[in-house]
Amino acid sequence: MTPEMLYALRDQAGVPSHPLVFLVLGVLTFALHMAAVQVMLGAATLTLRGAFSASQHWRRLAQAMLVTAKIAVSVAIVIGVAPLLFVQVVYDPFWYTSNVLSAWWVIGFIVLLILGYIAMYIFYWQNHDIVADGGKGGVWMVLSLALLLAVGFIVHSLTNQMLFPEEWMAWYAPQGVVNPAGRELHYWHLPRFLFFIALSAPVTGAWLYGYRRYLQGGNEADAVYLGWLRGLAQQLMVFGGVVSVLVGAVWMATLPEKMAWFASSVWLLMAAVALAAVVALPLVLRDRIDSGIWGYGIFGAGAVSLIVVGAAREMLRFVTLLGTHGYNAMDYKINMDWYSTSLFFTTFGVVGGVTLAYLLTVAWQAGQSKGLYTPSAAVTRMGQWSVGLLVGWTVLYFAVGFFVWAR
Repeated sequence: MTPEMLYALRDQAGVPSHPLVFLVLGVLTFALHMAAVQVMLGAATLTLRGAFSASQHWRRLAQAMLVTAKIAVSVAIVIGVAPLLFVQVVYDPFWYTSNVLSAWWVIGFIVLLILGYIAMYIFYWQNHDIVADGGKGGVWMVLSLALLLAVGFIVHSLTNQMLFPEEWMAWYAPQGVVNPAGRELHYWHLPRFLFFIALSAPVTGAWLYGYRRYLQGGNEADAVYLGWLRGLAQQLMVFGGVVSVLVGAVWMATLPEKMAWFASSVWLLMAAVALAAVVALPLVLRDRIDSGIWGYGIFGAGAVSLIVVGAAREMLRFVTLLGTHGYNAMDYKINMDWYSTSLFFTTFGVVGGVTLAYLLTVAWQAGQSKGLYTPSAAVTRMGQWSVGLLVGWTVLYFAVGFFVWAR
């Protein structure tokens, strides 16, 4: 596949803003998506571990992690749309070709995602009080985890297939016989996939530190439970970090020849240092974890490290496609559209910011209150603003659409 053919597959209308904007947003949204995915995987696993335990500490944690996993799936789905959109904007010749080659799986992963979410909800409906009654119907949570991991594997395969244009014709027409069915996944790299799955352990450990600090803010009386949580969180971060490093080393040792440069790159070094720093952070903070925002800061630092990992992953893709295939995502034709660009950042910063601030404020204050929580007048106004902005955004969206259609 020559560079000229790859460039010919681009959208001739160009992109509505500078390609760098989409690359940066792709990294940021991928990191946020992976944070939600890894919290979901870790929380679901802890739910399975604790729901059927005789220990009250494990059962209590399972109850909390079940709610966390359920919400994390929703967050992962919503945020996960964004990096896919940004990838298809600047890497459209690669992403769409990969999707066509495995079209059956592109549709199938949506079905599997729905079934995985339903299975988790069935387990949730069956277990309203794990602390008192123990777990029931564990097969549903196992099924949910299996289906959600399958969804991740499919996306992993699609993302990797786009990096091998030299194989596209062989996949599409093996031995010269055209096969347009799209029923096969043609390429995957198991160590790479397992690396991002293994990261769920240290990320979940960081999440548990935040959960523990949240309980402390609500004057949790069970000091033994808080101490147990701290030990579990530290174990997940340390042992999960070690496993992630080992799996990452296997990934680097098995990189395809055209990607071997990445194993000795500064990008990999930056990602490794960022992850190691997060794992070491609780050991540095010590008792400060129990005061102020330090307990939450561990998860915040983990999110930053995932951004660094996401940037390294993006450089692996960018440099591979540029160096091996002559495709430069940065020279995409720009057809500047100020309206869509400003609408996106307004939606993200204003509508999303106000709505998220309201939800987090309510969640925080409710957790720090005893008995029935009643929001203050200021919080109520924040909620009204959130609803008003969402309604206004919807009206504007359709108004512009009808205006363009009428013309």
